[in-house]
This record gives sequence, C-alpha cells and structure tokens, in this order.
Amino acid sequence: MIQNKRIDLICIGAAVLAVLLTIAFMFGEQLGIQKASAVPPYVHALFDDSYVHTIDIQIDDWASFTENAQNEEYVSCDVVIDGETFYNVGLRAKGNNSLRLTEEYGLSRYSLKLEFDHFQDGGNYHGLDKLSLDASFQDNSYMKTFLVFDMMSFMQVPTPLCSYVFVTVNGEDWGLFLAIEEIENSFARRNFGNHYGQLYKPDYQSLNAENADVALKYIDDDPGSYPNIFNNTKFPIDEQDQKRLIQALKVLSENKDLETAINADEVLRYFTVQVFVMNWDSYIGHTGHNYFLYEEEGMLSILPWDYNLAFGTYALGMSNPIRDPNVLINYPINTPAEGHIMLNRPLYHHLMQHNEYLQLYHEYFNELIADYFESQLFETTIRKTQKMIAPYVQNDPTSFCSYQDFELAVNTLVDVCKLRAEGIRGQLEGIYPITINEQLNAPNIGVDASSIELTDLGDFDDLENAKLKQEEALQKVIK
Repeated sequence: MIQNKRIDLICIGAAVLAVLLTIAFMFGEQLGIQKASAVPPYVHALFDDSYVHTIDIQIDDWASFTENAQNEEYVSCDVVIDGETFYNVGLRAKGNNSLRLTEEYGLSRYSLKLEFDHFQDGGNYHGLDKLSLDASFQDNSYMKTFLVFDMMSFMQVPTPLCSYVFVTVNGEDWGLFLAIEEIENSFARRNFGNHYGQLYKPDYQSLNAENADVALKYIDDDPGSYPNIFNNTKFPIDEQDQKRLIQALKVLSENKDLETAINADEVLRYFTVQVFVMNWDSYIGHTGHNYFLYEEEGMLSILPWDYNLAFGTYALGMSNPIRDPNVLINYPINTPAEGHIMLNRPLYHHLMQHNEYLQLYHEYFNELIADYFESQLFETTIRKTQKMIAPYVQNDPTSFCSYQDFELAVNTLVDVCKLRAEGIRGQLEGIYPITINEQLNAPNIGVDASSIELTDLGDFDDLENAKLKQEEALQKVIK
C-alpha cells in the first residue's frame, strides 16, 4: 500500500513537471525564457535582411512625441512588427547631433529606440530587449550604416544585426528606416554567451573637457576618475568590475604585455574597417566617442556603432572641415588622424607601435580589400540592397532627399569605396604614402578622387529641403 502511494505521488509529480515543461516550451519567449539555441529567434525574424520588413507604431499623440523628442523620454506605444503586435513598448527619440539638428531645422524624422522591457518586466521581441530605428540622417544612400556593419561582420567583429523596415505611424506612412539590434543584453548573450562580461558606451559630457577616460587613457586607480565610462554602463557593475577595467587601461598605458589586457585580434579587425570608412565621428576622431567597450575577465575589445557620418562626410563641430575628396580618400592608414589625436588614442596608437600588430593590421587590410572589395561581394551586396529598398525610398514621405539624390548617393558610395580600396592597396604596396609625414614629403601622390563630390552622400542643404515634406507627412499622421 505504501509503495502504491509513493508510485502515485511520483506519477503525479511527473505529470505536473511535464505540464510545466510544455508551458515553458510553448510560452517561454513571452515569459522571458531564452531557448538553449545559440541563435535567438529574432535573428531569423526581424533581422532577416533579404526583404524590407514593416513596423507600425501605434501611439495616442504623435504630435506631442515629436514636439518633445529632445527630452529623450520614453513613452508607451504598441508596435506591430510584420503583422505581430507587441503591447506597452517603450519609445523615445535617439541621437546626439542628429537629434539636435533635426529639431533646429524644424524636422520631425527622428531616429528612434524601441525598448520592449521598459514598461513591463520580461517584455521582448522573440528574445530581443531593444532595437533602434535609424533615420539615415545625412545619409542619402540609406546605406552607410548598413554597409559598415556588413564590413564589420565580414571581418568577424561582433556587430549589431540590422535590416530595413518601412515604418508607419497609426497606419500612415512614415518612412524607410534601418532596424538595428541595440548593443545590450540580447546582443551580449548572442555574441558572448550567457555568461557575458560588461558593456560600456563611453561618452563625453563636454567637448571642452579633456575626456581622458573616453579616450581610454589610464588616469589613476580611483573609479571616480572615469565617470564617462562607469556612468555609461549597460549592466550593473561592482567594485571588481571597475578594478578589472582600470587595470586593463593601466596595462594599455604601459604598452607592455598588451595581450594580457587587449583582445588585439578583434581590435585590429575593428580598426581596419573603421579606418577604411574614414569615420572621424569616432574613437579616432576629435570627439573620441561613438563606440562600445566590452570587458570580460580583464580583456578589452571595441565594438562598432553610429556610421551615418562615415565615408568622409563628418564636418559637425569642425571649424575648418576637410572636404577635399583627394585628401580624405587618400588618408593614410598608419596615421588615420592628426598626431595630437593619435597620441591621445592609446587603443590604436599603442598597438601600432608593435611591429607584429602593425603587420597584422596590414594583413587585415589586404583581406578586406581582396575578399570584399576586389571580389564581387561588395558591389553585389550594395546593388542587391539598392534594388530591394528602391521602391520604399520612392515612397518615403519623410526622406531627407529626393529619389534622384538617393540614386546619386548610392553611385557615389560605390565610387568612394572603390577609390578608397585602390588607394589603400597602393599604400600597402608602397606606391602611395602610408603616413601623414610621408604625404607631407610627397604631396599629391595617390588616387585621383577629384570626380567625387562627398556632399552627394548627404549634406546640410538636404535638411533645409526636407522640411516641407516632413511637415506634410506629420499632418497626415496627426489629423
């Protein structure tokens, strides 16, 4: 009898466990439970980049949202992604200079963030906690960020996923955006496993300050000396996290045994693409920001972010911006910025002082140029993408440019990349100067880029011309 009772209890327990497991399998995503698979479901959903997706933002007061976008405060909305509805999602505008200039020019097309777990614990889109919608600000090609991310991924740098989406607001057309996986929990888990390290987005509070911590310079052992890093962490940190990062910066400053503190291979791959795309709104520019810093077990690596001003189009905040395409497209890869900037960028400068790392950096340029640009991969990728998004660009009611401007920008982007690849190939082979000093001693030596107008990729004039169009689109939404 006792044995029978035990058997009954065991059977009941097994049945309950089976029911619980069935519920977990069926509703695990809604409950915030991630599958054991290395590939989360959102990878093959929204981030299938073979077609243009749809997102409808359903919100009570879009006029108020756009009017108060500068505050970067989250509001609640419902979001319909490819016909699937997600409720009570956090929505806010995003950006720095792009956010400020959008308002200054009287425009309403902002880049956006969608945070699925902002108002409800465990909220997610098939395992994704947050994504952004990039508005292609000063990017008439709609492809700068898409292309750079494709290059970073090709060079095996941990890179956010992205895909094109046509956004509507309350059912009214709003425009073609690039959906981007935000570099937060889901990204970290996808790239580094469940036991991932720490993520930071170092950023300056004022350009007039030294911002040594943003430049990844070692200051001292006091965590309070690194506010621009530790106040911009993506995950909760403790004293041990701070000590590990500071120790890594100290090793970097001493420029010895770098392999104990720097993931040199990943960092060199990152800088290969970063330098190729002539992006000075970055760690190697005078602002020194627009990157993510990843630390795991005392090892640092750098992750890509924000490329709307890449390909030589960065002029914001510069009193005398360089616009000459011959200068920009031939910019030397061994000194990709002025000396005073390079001396204050130890993650790049100190690595390049070691012959083995400099040689590997050059080898990665050879790989990128030969296998991505000199093969059919680059032009096939960009032309296939152009064909896919062209109808949506034509019907984009808030675009910053005309359809003809889009076509011109894509062709210009192709020409810029081909000339840049040709110029760097010449630098690697010793035909063209590879440092700024060599260029000073041999001026006007390099590829002829005089036929290029970099402003065709997107410029301030486009912002002026977009105001009326965006106002008309806004009125349709709020009518």
